[in-house]
Amino acid sequence: MDPWRYSTEGVRVALRVTPRGGRDEIDGIETLADGRTVLKLRVRAVAEGGEANRAVMELIAKVLGVPKAQVRIVSGVTSRLKQIAVDGEPTKLRDALRKLALAKSD
Repeated sequence: MDPWRYSTEGVRVALRVTPRGGRDEIDGIETLADGRTVLKLRVRAVAEGGEANRAVMELIAKVLGVPKAQVRIVSGVTSRLKQIAVDGEPTKLRDALRKLALAKSD
């Protein structure tokens, strides 16, 4: 099961974030203990003052090729587990996410 869902505005993606992870990078898809799947990523920023959240939104925008203004955190602002929304053409976003997930699963 993919960690993203489609909407008329774009996609929602479930994330598991590691702040102070040494680099800004997507680490692939992970299945949590409760069976949910998440896109696992790490950012260099610390989890203080919203720095890590900003880094997450910038990383997602960069890897999906969308402006930062089209990425927002829907839930989990103070948690490692987050839901983000990415506005844009759902088909293009889906293709970019699948390509990214496949590249990380090799």
